[in-house]
Amino acid sequence: MSVLSILGGILLLTVVPYILGCSNGAILVSKYILRDDIRGHGSGNAGLTNFYRVFGGGLTAVVVLADALKAVFALLAGMLGAWLMSRFGHDWLSATQAKYISGLFCELGHMFPVMFGFKGGKGIMSGGIIAIMIDWRVAVVVWGSFLILAVLTKYVSLGSVSTGILFPVMAWLVYHDPICLIFAIVVGGLIVFQHRGNINRLIHGTESKFSFHRAS
Repeated sequence: MSVLSILGGILLLTVVPYILGCSNGAILVSKYILRDDIRGHGSGNAGLTNFYRVFGGGLTAVVVLADALKAVFALLAGMLGAWLMSRFGHDWLSATQAKYISGLFCELGHMFPVMFGFKGGKGIMSGGIIAIMIDWRVAVVVWGSFLILAVLTKYVSLGSVSTGILFPVMAWLVYHDPICLIFAIVVGGLIVFQHRGNINRLIHGTESKFSFHRAS
């Protein structure tokens, strides 16, 4: 039973969040409802911004809901995994550490979904929900930086990159926990990495600004 609890805990911490993360809202809605894969349009990215620019606001709320719910269930699975191991005497992880670990695997699934050719989104909506699930202080800072920069500059990518940078900073300031910091650095690093093309365009002044009027 002890070995099973460890295996079950690891599966709930890693595999389940990854599979849930693979349920990319933009891909699911565009591919199976609209029958027109979002990755063949616009920037080619399976993210909320590209979905809105291409298809408009009609089903954008469904994309948001799908990405939000998968993040919630991924972190709940991680917390359950940590509890399962502790139930049988394996107190390796706190609930907060479990959130960071399962959050990372959810983001990996979102960015690199195995059932969609490892071509997913950039992890901002799901990452934002993960921040909310982790701690309201982390969420206020990362969401605040995203909204302020995105609204003031109209560059969604700039706000997104700021979240990747601030996520590990807040992890350390709030918890001073090396495990949380390590996983937060990986998550933040992945978010910045996924926006490398946007960063290059920002530097060269060719990045597109966001508008509520989608392209026709």
